[in-house]
Amino acid sequence: MITRELNTEQAKVDSGVLLETRGLTKHFAVRRGMFGRTVGTIKAVDGVSLRVPSGTTVGLVGESGCGKSTLGRCILRAHEPTSGEILFRREDGSVSDLARLSEKALKPYRRQIRMIFQDPYSSLNPRMTLLQIVGEPLKVNRSLSAGQIEETVAQLLTRVGLRPEYMRRYPNAFSGGERQRVGIARALALEPRLVVADEAVSALDVSVRAQILNLLKDLQQESALTYLFISHDLGVVEYMADEVVVMYVGKAVEVGATEELYHRPLHPYTEALLSAVPDPDPTARREQIVLGGEVADPSNVPTGCPFHPRCFYAKDRCKAEVPALREVLPGRQAACHFAEELSLRGIARTPAG
Repeated sequence: MITRELNTEQAKVDSGVLLETRGLTKHFAVRRGMFGRTVGTIKAVDGVSLRVPSGTTVGLVGESGCGKSTLGRCILRAHEPTSGEILFRREDGSVSDLARLSEKALKPYRRQIRMIFQDPYSSLNPRMTLLQIVGEPLKVNRSLSAGQIEETVAQLLTRVGLRPEYMRRYPNAFSGGERQRVGIARALALEPRLVVADEAVSALDVSVRAQILNLLKDLQQESALTYLFISHDLGVVEYMADEVVVMYVGKAVEVGATEELYHRPLHPYTEALLSAVPDPDPTARREQIVLGGEVADPSNVPTGCPFHPRCFYAKDRCKAEVPALREVLPGRQAACHFAEELSLRGIARTPAG
């Protein structure tokens, strides 16, 4: 694979942006038969462009199967992108296209981009102690003595709210919330600049979610972390994210600042997702929009707008022409032919007090 480094002028990435993807795609071949003949293509990620400014949280939302987790894994190069660019700003201000780097050239970036996994039970090796789990990145990437690794692990466990003396124990001694704290400590071990949190609280009890979310916010303030926060729970994303990217069948269909997007969605799919968010006011009455049919098959995407078979506002143009993701309002993008004409319902929060 060709290794290519880009300077800031060539990449034309805004100085405040840590990560930017441009036209990123990931297609999986569908193979059948004894000889594995290719009979189709699953377009898991289909030309997604997004920006993650330094020190902020960008939420990536959508139904299961929309491609948001695959996008996160492409950014980490756990999946090899089919095409597109993954532009990452180095500490010296220059920009590298991670999609074109060799495995050897990627090693320094793997220290700067870390992941928090969805399932705290399966993401931790049951045969390793917390000292081994959290200390493994340090052992592989830094020339530290056993004593230095133990001291660093103790500090990391303290940062995430666990007692240092727990480091000799195994994962089966801990609850789901505690295991996720271990996963967060492991992600922070190498002092990353970007953390991809893939459904980081979806497998946890509701009573524990708020604790983990608050921990992530505190750690962001302490260490100036940048998060790409992937979730299907728009209530959680509203609390965490500064900006939201809505995905549907591998494509970004709406992008905007969280408060503005939740108050006034521009895409019918976003409107439907927001209608399902519970309202903390027990007296409030909100009609939920029930979409017909299933999420489109990424191996057989409908012609025109992928959402048109489920859209209440679809017209003939939607069935024939693919809408481009375009700026509809200042700082707001939507992939809908009629975004300017539609008056969609969002969430109007009542100010506290």
